[in-house]
Amino acid sequence: MAHVHDSMTTSDPHGGHHHPTTGGHHHHPTTAGHNHGGGEGSMHMMHMTFYFGYENVELLFTGLVINTAGEMAGAFVAVFLLALLYEGLKISRESLLRKSQVSIRYNSMPVPGPNGTTLMETHKTVGQQMLSLPHVFQTFLHIIQVVVSYFLMLVFMTYNAYLCIAVAAGAGAGYFLFSWKKAVVVDITEHCH
Repeated sequence: MAHVHDSMTTSDPHGGHHHPTTGGHHHHPTTAGHNHGGGEGSMHMMHMTFYFGYENVELLFTGLVINTAGEMAGAFVAVFLLALLYEGLKISRESLLRKSQVSIRYNSMPVPGPNGTTLMETHKTVGQQMLSLPHVFQTFLHIIQVVVSYFLMLVFMTYNAYLCIAVAAGAGAGYFLFSWKKAVVVDITEHCH
């Protein structure tokens, strides 16, 4: 979707001139205000409360503007899937980390038990080598996870209720689908007499 820019030069409150084809200001024909100095009267109307709507909703990138109910439905599905995949990525990273752990050490130590007995408590210590392919892969996945989490946060910060519901529903569905695998794996601490 193309945005139309004004062709006249306007001056800002700081004494300089703003040329629409240069500079860092974004122009959106969504509001009537033309105060180029930034602040409350800028051309982009920022919602600060939750609202239901599907017209002139900017989504993450310049030019990605939702203007119809169909576009909002598509954005809802895309955001839902992004949140679902984010949860899947989190659980997958934990599973991969468990599989790639090396140098397992068992440490036993006596602890006082009931009625004056002594129990041996065993702790499992696991580690991973820094310069290894699994750790490099984990680092790459971590970067993707951070970027996706910030995208989801920025989507939520549009205050558009449809998109916020998509984030929450996708995160919930992702947790439901993927976290049960995580719950099955438990670390067993052995107690011996």
